[in-house]
Amino acid sequence: MKELLSNLIEALREELKQYGEMLALLEQQQRLVMQRQVAELPENVNCVNSQAGVIAAARQEREQRQRHLARLLSLPETSGITMLIPLLPSDYRPLVDALVHENNELLIRVQQRARQNHLLLSHCVDLMQQLINSIFPGVSPTTYDGSGHIPVAAVAPRPLYQAVG
Repeated sequence: MKELLSNLIEALREELKQYGEMLALLEQQQRLVMQRQVAELPENVNCVNSQAGVIAAARQEREQRQRHLARLLSLPETSGITMLIPLLPSDYRPLVDALVHENNELLIRVQQRARQNHLLLSHCVDLMQQLINSIFPGVSPTTYDGSGHIPVAAVAPRPLYQAVG
């Protein structure tokens, strides 16, 4: 049991580390937007996307180790980790409980920061759209709507030389 428990603890620590990496990337993304360093945003977005894959792999590994431990404890494999903790040796319970708590707290912070960044970036896009509309009135944007489609232009776009003149 100690080996399976050590494996679970290692997986929880790795998952925690990866959530921390994601939070750092999201904080960097927010700084880039606030400091108007948009040239660096594409690289950051790629890093965020890559980190999401790393997190998914770490979570899968932790879930697999959690299932193995559940089997050993004669519980269904689908048992949540909170069901496992009371059945662990008493000297391991505080550590596992603390790691689970820290993972949950950090995940909440990552989700909050991701939502903040989404709103911030959406606001930037809206401001840019207003600028474009003020420069080229009547020209429909070629941005995606909420369903992921480019809206059909309500007004036929005019050539630039007519829009300015």
